[in-house]
Amino acid sequence: MFAPLPSPAEMSGWDRAAIDLGLPELLLMENASREALHVLSAETGQMSGKRVLLFMGGGNNGGDAACLARHLHDGGAEVLVLHTRPLGAYRGVTGQHVRLARRCGVAFAPAAGWPEKYRNTPWDVYADASVCERGGPDIVVDGILGTGFSGSLRPLELGLVARINALAQRAFIFSLDIPSGLSGLTGRPCPVAVRAHATVTFEAAKPGLVLPEAAPYTGRLHIRPIGIPAVVRREHPASYQMITKAIAGAFPEAAPGWHKGTAGAILIVGGSEGLTGAPHLAARAALRAGGGLISVAAPHGLCLDIKADCPDIMTRALGPAGNVRWSPALLEELLPFLRQCGAMALGPGIGREPETAAFVQALLMCPSRPSAVVDADALHALAMHPEALSSLRACDVLTPHPGEAATLLHTTPALVQADRFAALAGLRRLAPSVWILKGAGTLIGTEGQPVTIAPYAEPNLAVGGSGDVLSGCLGTLMAQTAAHPSEGCESSSFLAACMGVHLHARAGRLLREAFPQRGNSATDIAEMLPRARIREAAGDGA
Repeated sequence: MFAPLPSPAEMSGWDRAAIDLGLPELLLMENASREALHVLSAETGQMSGKRVLLFMGGGNNGGDAACLARHLHDGGAEVLVLHTRPLGAYRGVTGQHVRLARRCGVAFAPAAGWPEKYRNTPWDVYADASVCERGGPDIVVDGILGTGFSGSLRPLELGLVARINALAQRAFIFSLDIPSGLSGLTGRPCPVAVRAHATVTFEAAKPGLVLPEAAPYTGRLHIRPIGIPAVVRREHPASYQMITKAIAGAFPEAAPGWHKGTAGAILIVGGSEGLTGAPHLAARAALRAGGGLISVAAPHGLCLDIKADCPDIMTRALGPAGNVRWSPALLEELLPFLRQCGAMALGPGIGREPETAAFVQALLMCPSRPSAVVDADALHALAMHPEALSSLRACDVLTPHPGEAATLLHTTPALVQADRFAALAGLRRLAPSVWILKGAGTLIGTEGQPVTIAPYAEPNLAVGGSGDVLSGCLGTLMAQTAAHPSEGCESSSFLAACMGVHLHARAGRLLREAFPQRGNSATDIAEMLPRARIREAAGDGA
């Protein structure tokens, strides 16, 4: 269901721990280069006769490049390695692989001054068209900087990155471990990065590599093992992980004996004047996600508009006839319904009136309430009444987008987006619940679990009401996973959160087929949920 994402520092720790166990570092580098060779061959075909230009930095990433150069040379490629530091300065296993490659006949030359200084030399065919029209490599291998890179690129590296990117129209650009200049933690260039056609990363991806903003730099991302023992991964767990398509196996499977109660009884609490579509969308999504009994609780005067002639959605009218306002007094009428449902979604379209915020606070503090998805204006209510945060439980799921997260954290959306990991950490300090920080590369965090990345960016989900659909979807999955827990999962709400985000994204991806230039509605997202779940069960797609 999840793939580990060690931070750059944790990946270095895995390497050290494997070496301490007795696995030679020389062998780890050899394994990495062999995996890189297999990926490169799969991407570009046979190496024989191809002109390959490799850039070798000063660290272990440079050692991977030197080792790969030997394999390419042995396979019949014409190889040149450009090194960023004097060859005599390479030490340790990198130095060993450099010396081995040279003894095997691999050509090395300084990277400084490339390509201008290579004019009218035997190496001008490895330059770009500005130096030699008959030249240019077929493949460029980027081994300048690895995942341990931090800070900003130095002048030599900046120049090389720019030159490599300029070759992208005529050569295949292939990065080892990570495109040089890209942060392994944030997935952002510092300040620029190699734009590879493909990247091979070793043993496990790093958080920055799977975030959507990294995609223009990584190209096709390949994750390849290099022999880190399983005991190392167990004893040194990663602080991050990503959702994989294997999570489809955790979805509760409908049994012949299910009835509408065991399939999930979900209560949507929301709606206000002008915002009656939000709870309707949440209810429709709860139904399409597989829920068995869907109800919307709202002030009496809003219920007809919320129902919108949909016989599948039941309404629980609160207050006197014609009432369109929330107040804490309505809670007493709601209590009998709370005891009948497995989960509730609180907030879609509920509005921001002071009395509404007071109602939200009272409902969250109610001891008999079920697990809650807290979304939309209910999050605004928590910001108005921070004392209500103490009533949140570990089984609750909160779903702020960057603007709502900024309100809760008393900051700006721009600062939330500038460091989403820090923003998630700040939200987690507010309450011990499951937090979903929505957006491209949604983050999920809760106590006892690694920070979880949903590596999706689906433009078809960027439409008003999409968040309401997610809330309803989450409500169903929370009710189902609580009633039918998955073996080995300590937190059904955390699992439901991951499944809901994944299913929502899959629906967005499938909508691209019918709406390749967007134009779909939030209702279309809800209607796509059953198909998304069927295709997941069939193992179609990532």
